[in-house]
Amino acid sequence: MSRRVNVIGVGMTPFTKPGASPPYYRMASDAGRLALGDAGIPYGAVEQVYAGYVYGDSTCGQRSAYELGLTGIPILNVNNNCSTGSTALWLARQAIASGAAECVLVLGFEQMAKGPLVTRFDDRESPLGLHIQVIDEVQGASSAPLAAQMFGGAGREYLDRHGTRKETLGMISVKAREHASRNPYALFKERLDLEQVMSSDEVFDPLTRFQCCPPTCGAGSAVLCSDEFAARHGIANPVYIAAQAMTTDYPSSFQPASMIKMVGYDMSALAARQVYEASGIGPEDVQVAELHDCFTVNELLTYEAIGLCPEGGAEQFIRDRDNTYGGRIVTNPSGGLLSKGHPLGATGLAQCTELVWQLRGAAGPRQVEGAHVALQHNIGLGGACVVTMYRHD
Repeated sequence: MSRRVNVIGVGMTPFTKPGASPPYYRMASDAGRLALGDAGIPYGAVEQVYAGYVYGDSTCGQRSAYELGLTGIPILNVNNNCSTGSTALWLARQAIASGAAECVLVLGFEQMAKGPLVTRFDDRESPLGLHIQVIDEVQGASSAPLAAQMFGGAGREYLDRHGTRKETLGMISVKAREHASRNPYALFKERLDLEQVMSSDEVFDPLTRFQCCPPTCGAGSAVLCSDEFAARHGIANPVYIAAQAMTTDYPSSFQPASMIKMVGYDMSALAARQVYEASGIGPEDVQVAELHDCFTVNELLTYEAIGLCPEGGAEQFIRDRDNTYGGRIVTNPSGGLLSKGHPLGATGLAQCTELVWQLRGAAGPRQVEGAHVALQHNIGLGGACVVTMYRHD
């Protein structure tokens, strides 16, 4: 039988620009110490470690965890593109739920290089080969960064289908900066108005520079445990994972060719549906969410994919400010990937950390009043989507 899985400790480092961060293992171990300290347990109580990162040599997880102690426990390295951190979280939850472990530490970290994401191996076909075929069929190749071509193309398809105004996408960036201005861990805290967002350099129509997440360095961490472990350590009423699902691509991701489907719409929709069914909690019950807003387009698409608004209803949802404080649900109170930053391996753990703080009532000026149910959405092309529902009763 599956056991309940609790999140008893979280921590993260402030996110920084590439070239300004400590070494990856220092960021990761700092985040791990924060999570262990938050949980009030020593590293010696941890039975397994799952370490997520994208850009790094093999066994970076060991190098990072060794900073915390040399205890001989299993340390597993995880890479699932932008959903790496939440994939590591998913694996750790499985270990607890199945009874394989009582207490697990999850690390997510990234020491990124400046500039857009690039392929590191040019002597073999990209794992995104099927995605690139859709680009070629729908819109043709461009000199723009590949990720911008993908999500920008999805944005074009959506705007054409629903008659949505480009400025609606820009409003998501304005909201992201507004939220990030209250977050000391965010990379970009300066507020922007709609004029600044829309007049920034075009990256790939309809996306401008301020609608694209920046390359970032940072780390996040979480400690998961069983109810029995929590009771033995005097931990009462922790935040827990009510349900979690992971999906990968479906045939519909690639045929018929659609940029919206190719960037993971169906992965998100199916993962969310599985979580709602498993938890008995619907989107109408969620007060706060951290969504994968690598580009403004993806946040807009995710509103509809996970059921926060009906298909074609995202523009009204945004313009009514139902995605922020005072509206129906606060999305990305941290500032999201757009403003907090997106260190690929750390993002899923940073989202987890923010939501645990929110459910504990410990988010300071970002606090969502009365939050007791939270939703996390983390997606990586190639592909994988992880959706997690948290509760604090």
